[in-house]
Amino acid sequence: MMPLICTAIGTALGAASGWIGQLASPGPVAFEIGPIPFRWYGLLITAALVIGITLAQRLAQGRGVDPEKIDELAIWLVIGALPGARLYYVAFEWARYADRPLSALAIWQGGIAIHGAMLGGALAALLFARRHKLAFWQLADIVAPALVLGQAIGRWGNFFNSEAFGRPTDLPWKLYIPPAQRPPGLADVAYYHPTFLYESLWNLGVFALVLGLFVWGLRHPGRLKVGTIFLVYFAAYSLGRLWIEGLRLDSLMLGPLKMAQVISLSGIALGVAGLVWLYGLGRRLPGSRP
Repeated sequence: MMPLICTAIGTALGAASGWIGQLASPGPVAFEIGPIPFRWYGLLITAALVIGITLAQRLAQGRGVDPEKIDELAIWLVIGALPGARLYYVAFEWARYADRPLSALAIWQGGIAIHGAMLGGALAALLFARRHKLAFWQLADIVAPALVLGQAIGRWGNFFNSEAFGRPTDLPWKLYIPPAQRPPGLADVAYYHPTFLYESLWNLGVFALVLGLFVWGLRHPGRLKVGTIFLVYFAAYSLGRLWIEGLRLDSLMLGPLKMAQVISLSGIALGVAGLVWLYGLGRRLPGSRP
């Protein structure tokens, strides 16, 4: 399975290799075996899961956590995150599914929200930590680098589905959107900001930051407090999502507010507050111990 995924990703990058001047999706289907289509979105999510689990297992060893627990945690996270991501999206886009409720189950066609995945995954991780008598924030630190790397990979699913793009632009790295996917009132506008690319690159930067902190913490025992890695990830990711969301035309809305920006502002505030709690006040986060 892994060689197949790697081949698919290589083909994806090759298809996008001409993106200096223009990015254009080759379509949502990577290949077909008989009557079964294999979509880029599903392949990329699978790749993100496999790579993320492998990385988290390696990081768990550094923190003295049994890597087999990460395998179990991954199942819990998938059970919590994927339905959470879809339910969150469908709740804010219900008008699209009201006439065909069963289409809300077609997650492979796109339409998931990372903030819904975070909420569902956090709940699943809390339950898992309690069940196995593990420190929640220890698990959060281990998962954070894998999570943001997975987000960087998964964002390319939006590219192949020609979705989650930004405002019209004539920048050299503009993204071509097929007529059927263009927003109402912009049928004659072909090129848009590739916000999927902005977020993917931002997430890679956050990944480098939190992984570097994790390694530094291993080399300097006792200097990095439990929970720091996740709080830095949450604040840094939210900072990037805040400005990137401002470019998007398809944001999930609550009245006049873009929900992703509201949650991003909350994420920045919570991340900074948590770091102040740890280092400014010298306190432990609740759930830092089993």
